[in-house]
Amino acid sequence: MNSSTTTAADASHPVRNAVTPALLLGVLGIVYGDIGTSPLYALSTCLTFFGRAGMTDTTVLGTLSMIFWALIITVTIKYVTFVMRADNNGEGGILTMMVLAQRVCRRPKVAATVVLIAITGACLFFGDGMITPAISVLSAIEGLEVTSPLFKPAVLPLAVLVIGLLFSFQYRGTATIGRIFGPVMALWFLSIGVLGLVEIVHNPWVLRAISPSYVVFFAMNHGFVTFVTLGSVVLAVTGAEALYADMGHFGRKPIQRAWTFFVLPCLALNYFGQGALVLRDPSTLDNPFFLLCPPVLRVPMVILATAATVIASQAMISGAYSVARQCVQLGFIPRMIVRHTSETEEGQIYVPQVNTMLLVGVLVLVLAFRSSASLASAYGVAVTGTFTCTTILASLVYRRQFKWSRSAVFGVFGVFFVLDAVFFISNLLKVPDGGWVPIAVAIVLMATMTSWKRGRELMFQRWKQDSLPLNSFLARLPSSRIIRVPGTAVFLTGNGAYVPNALLHNLKHNKVLHERVFLVTVQTADVPEVGLHERLEVEELAPQVNRVTVKYGFKESPNIPRALEELRVLGVPFDTMQTSYFLGREVIVPALVPKLSFWRLWLFLVLSRNAVPATEFFRIPSDRVVELGVRIAI
Repeated sequence: MNSSTTTAADASHPVRNAVTPALLLGVLGIVYGDIGTSPLYALSTCLTFFGRAGMTDTTVLGTLSMIFWALIITVTIKYVTFVMRADNNGEGGILTMMVLAQRVCRRPKVAATVVLIAITGACLFFGDGMITPAISVLSAIEGLEVTSPLFKPAVLPLAVLVIGLLFSFQYRGTATIGRIFGPVMALWFLSIGVLGLVEIVHNPWVLRAISPSYVVFFAMNHGFVTFVTLGSVVLAVTGAEALYADMGHFGRKPIQRAWTFFVLPCLALNYFGQGALVLRDPSTLDNPFFLLCPPVLRVPMVILATAATVIASQAMISGAYSVARQCVQLGFIPRMIVRHTSETEEGQIYVPQVNTMLLVGVLVLVLAFRSSASLASAYGVAVTGTFTCTTILASLVYRRQFKWSRSAVFGVFGVFFVLDAVFFISNLLKVPDGGWVPIAVAIVLMATMTSWKRGRELMFQRWKQDSLPLNSFLARLPSSRIIRVPGTAVFLTGNGAYVPNALLHNLKHNKVLHERVFLVTVQTADVPEVGLHERLEVEELAPQVNRVTVKYGFKESPNIPRALEELRVLGVPFDTMQTSYFLGREVIVPALVPKLSFWRLWLFLVLSRNAVPATEFFRIPSDRVVELGVRIAI
């Protein structure tokens, strides 16, 4: 093993070595919302299968032991210890892992497989992003039923109201409400930890479940039911992927320390406390979490739980925005509107299309399943699928980039893969009862992404066939009689080696060329962010004709006018007020012999027609744009 892997993230971001209380509070508010609200439903879902008559010591202790060791193996060892060390300039997430894995792939087929695995994981993540707000908010508001059965009819309307308000305020950004996320989650973890500890004091023998031997006893007593129960145990580790995905916001050390010294102990105490309560009184099986509270504290706990679930939902929604933007930058989905909700934080964005799709999906799930217990059947497939994809990609990165031996990779990640696969297969048993929902979402999204990716590749191939090499054009330019008119023209092109179609059409119809010409190509680097000193590359091809390459990271949103203003710093004259932008509007039409299947071609055409215009995506002022239509047959 290579010891340098332990310091890769921190070496790139030395400031993140400082772990401050404010930073730890931020970690609690953003990273641990999802996994922190799992005690609301995880244990009760696992035990409900056995009923009150089946609440034996072996059943309860065995279930607790499986939950505890899932937290240790999946979260603490896999993600906190190993996966989080595979970073890209401090950034994490499954698409980041894809980029790292692609760098070390030597064969095109392996690289294509890596992309497919990453897309699968990203699509499952979106499915998870729909289920998390639905099950979290429902489970919190269902605590009112514990206070009084009279509240039962109000649970569903209140859940719809909370979810509607949550999504309706997304356009304002998380900067304002984000300030209270950390303290609220800190209070949440302290509260659930103390409630669990109080019950453990009354029945300390429940701590015997720390021994993995009780998992063996459980399996010996229940046989195949153990495999079925694992499908619900996964509910305790939902949100583990957030530790890796949000690493770029806080750095590795704060996330690790918050988990090891605060979040994990509080979660373990609460789970063991719930188990002790069920052992003492099997009638509490229906909702052991809220029944841990004294009656006088149940309403305040419902309010706190609702706040915690809103925070957990916000983390998933924000994560969906970030993943969507990364997919756009990496060419997996069409351009979308990305609005920045903060003047200082690049990562705080709002994507209206994603927000609307998530809102509709969450409301449909809430109204269709109507309870957190029913939704639990749909939960798990997406989570475990993403776990498995991450493990496969991480093993490749550790083998190639970190130079681990095959035996070391197999010994470490082989164990993780087996556990993830068992979790995933056990959750497939839930497919008839609702587990098909995230699978269906993932299939639709994968069809969309692969169709878009393939369609764009075919478009580029056809465009390349019909384009004129730039060198040939430049060679003829001095001897041509083209009239040069005052002003600056910017032509956007996807490939700097060819003449933009918009330039050729402008010459064909207007018979002129501007005094200053900039051929601009936007490239997405395989890093999250590109430094300002690396943003622009300028090459003078001919007198007053420059090729400009603008580079952005896959987590950044392009802004062409702002980037081109930096040309003056490089000594290249550029007057924003005298500049016109020429774009080619691509009109896609079916070829006589289409290279895409009928349904893929139809889907690609629909996506193309509804993609955000380049002017809006690149933030180009509409009053300075000239669009020239180009027909491309694929």
